[in-house]
Amino acid sequence: MNRVIRINGTEWPADVPPTTPLSDFLREHAGLTGTKIGCRTGECGACTVLLDGRPVTSCLVWVARAWGRDVTTVEGLGDDQRLDPVQVAFLELNAAQCGFCIPGLLVSARALLDEAAARGWPPTALEVRERLSGHLCRCTGYQKIVEAVLKAAENGMKEMRLELG
Repeated sequence: MNRVIRINGTEWPADVPPTTPLSDFLREHAGLTGTKIGCRTGECGACTVLLDGRPVTSCLVWVARAWGRDVTTVEGLGDDQRLDPVQVAFLELNAAQCGFCIPGLLVSARALLDEAAARGWPPTALEVRERLSGHLCRCTGYQKIVEAVLKAAENGMKEMRLELG
């Protein structure tokens, strides 16, 4: 079996025991410390990453499940030159406070907005709340987070309309 994982577009050899949690592999072997480890039981959402575009709590995913697949971490959303629209909206609306939960929220929001773009209409506030309900945040009260995701969705829909002409 090919023990390689594509992380943020780069192939990484995954020469670790197959039952290594993906979260540990990302932090300790790939050096991607944006993925936070909170509860190790899948309850807090801090370790959420995208596995083939779908959000998963990486503390509950064995590294063997990611062999040959695409993983996107918070580091893969944007770069030093261009932030993801979700990151921009979180910054503009001050949706992050301590920042511990934010990486998981950002990648989950990105997945939600990708789905919304595919169907052609933005998510509702209720849909955002439901999709982010697996993320625990002790600082923000969630309102600014929901507003940021809706703003990113609105901005994304505007860009889609401009591209479509």
